Amino acid sequence: MSGLWVILGLGFALAFAESGLGLGMIIPGETAVVVLAATMGSTTDMIALGVVVMLGASMGDHVGYLIGRRYGDAFRETRVVGRLGRRHYDRAADLMQQRGGTAVFLTRLVPIVRTLTPAAAGASGLSYRRFLPASLAGSATWAGVYIGGGSIVAAATGVVQDTFGRASWLIAVLLALAVVPVLLIRALTGVRPSLAAPDVEGFEREFRADPQPEPVLLRG
Repeated sequence: MSGLWVILGLGFALAFAESGLGLGMIIPGETAVVVLAATMGSTTDMIALGVVVMLGASMGDHVGYLIGRRYGDAFRETRVVGRLGRRHYDRAADLMQQRGGTAVFLTRLVPIVRTLTPAAAGASGLSYRRFLPASLAGSATWAGVYIGGGSIVAAATGVVQDTFGRASWLIAVLLALAVVPVLLIRALTGVRPSLAAPDVEGFEREFRADPQPEPVLLRG
């Protein structure tokens, strides 16, 4: 039981670090969650891990939200945003203008932008009663994707171990990280993301509130 508590605590900490402002660029929380989920011995343990990972990810969102509330529009000029990329912050802020609190949920599976969206939400003055459910829903989706990937790893390991030996779990982790998030993003949004990083511009076009009509060329 003590080993399970260690895994749960580690899952919470890594999910928090992944979602906390800037920390996800240093610590590969998604990979760690997949590996931790693959070690779970029962469905009950997997569900428990899912809950703590969801809570950790949402708490990480709260870090960005509170910082955004504290600094407002001036936050864009900080070194943290400069390191992550101001263009990503501008995209997050643009989605906040278009979609409101829903943007916190919609960007959960979009790298970098998801880290900056809670801060953009705080800077925009989004009320906490709208931020909280969006953060929890997005965090639950994020946890479900990667813990589901861990269950795939566990199942695939048993199938391919005889062929690839003890290193088979590494192959399964790589496959899960490459395929599962991509398939889910495509199913939810219709966007075709690349394996390395989802197509953020395509994602924004898909959810743009007021799409601009294409110009019509008149032939003389």
